[in-house]
Amino acid sequence: MTSESGQSPIDPMKIAYVYMQMADHIAARIASGELRPGARLPGERDLAEEYGVAHLTARRATRELRERGLVVTLPAKGTFVAYPEADEPVGRGQEQ
Repeated sequence: MTSESGQSPIDPMKIAYVYMQMADHIAARIASGELRPGARLPGERDLAEEYGVAHLTARRATRELRERGLVVTLPAKGTFVAYPEADEPVGRGQEQ
């Protein structure tokens, strides 16, 4: 998930929360179409390792993405890129 050079996009010297930098980077990947609706994100510990942050930082970044409505977390299943409201697949047990 990180840049091709293997470097983390997180800049600890930047005046911004690390979890917010991480959430912004993942949000940019969603906006660019690199992460498509329905795609499963790596687990929090795997994200933490990829970004070079503590797992609680990755957890906070995931929570931020949920609050923005960009991802949905299903307990015991994982975290997935959310479908835009208009593009929600039919037949997911929701009334239309």
